Amino acid sequence: MDRRSFLRSSALVGSAAAGLAAPAYAQDKRTLTMVTTWGRDLVGVHDSAQHVADRITEMSGGNLTVEVVAAGERFDAYEVFDAVTSGSADMYHGADYYFTDKHPAYAFFTAVPFGLTAQEMLNWYYFDGGMELHDQLGEIFGLKSFLAGNTGAQAGGWFRTPIDSPEGFDGLRFRMPGLGGEALGRLGANVLSIPGAGVFEALSSGAIDGTEWIGPWADEKAGFHKIAKHYYTSGFHEPGAGLSLAMNRAVFTSLTPAQRAIVKSAALEAHQWTLSRFLSQNGAALQRLRAAGVQLNEFPPSVWDAFARVSTETLDQYMSDRLFAEIRNSVTESVRKSSGWIQRSEGAYRTQRDRVFG
Repeated sequence: MDRRSFLRSSALVGSAAAGLAAPAYAQDKRTLTMVTTWGRDLVGVHDSAQHVADRITEMSGGNLTVEVVAAGERFDAYEVFDAVTSGSADMYHGADYYFTDKHPAYAFFTAVPFGLTAQEMLNWYYFDGGMELHDQLGEIFGLKSFLAGNTGAQAGGWFRTPIDSPEGFDGLRFRMPGLGGEALGRLGANVLSIPGAGVFEALSSGAIDGTEWIGPWADEKAGFHKIAKHYYTSGFHEPGAGLSLAMNRAVFTSLTPAQRAIVKSAALEAHQWTLSRFLSQNGAALQRLRAAGVQLNEFPPSVWDAFARVSTETLDQYMSDRLFAEIRNSVTESVRKSSGWIQRSEGAYRTQRDRVFG
């Protein structure tokens, strides 16, 4: 065989070997580490992370196994962002508004005050550009991000004494993360952003005077009603709180196209599964809290007006950031497009159902 024929034959063999190597690599079993912002005993949210992990493992036929590491087991809750961007972990599941110190626009992918309901968030995310903006934000930090859960509308929180006016927040030590917490600080509150696993201890020790968490089911499990008896069932800060799955972008890129699709699909399914789980449990839990002596309250109009004022001030301060402004304007436009029909159809129906059937 002459040299030219040898090189041509070698190239063909090499090409065939390369073609065989890719499927073999794709079938290799990989274990991916998911760190979370949740303690293992935080019902609903830790369950959401575990559900995403289990679905990725199941849908991949075991080629991808996701190991869930709860907050505090390797990294503290607020350290998971850096753990994934640095490559110390493969992905995180958490509330993106914990990371507004990285970029304030992360708040939109959990909740901003007077922001999106759970359904409005889905509308925006999947049909009005929200997913693309989430990806654009994540790319800055080497992340590939997806919505992967929602708690629904969150409660206004737990207080030892009633809030009768905006002045009731002056000097109050209150746990509230994200831009809602920043807004509350404008009313004079001393706001602390405490990870979920530490909230009960802070409340029971007197380190804080009150807290918001999620809603009746998760709040009951956390035991806040044993300490504070005034529960405000509607809040301004998280009308539909999204949870996120964020993967190290290099790790995501290393997956096969089918595996990437699995991650995306598992995140979407976890969003609906988590939202349904919270909403299916909250009603019965609220009845149990009332039976336990909890006083159910609503903030008076003067407080809601104050919430609106400080929320607008808080969001406005970040509008000089191009991406923040783009995301905020995108959210606003999406609500204008979708909320009118939701209010006139489902909203009107629910009002009449409650009137007729009680």
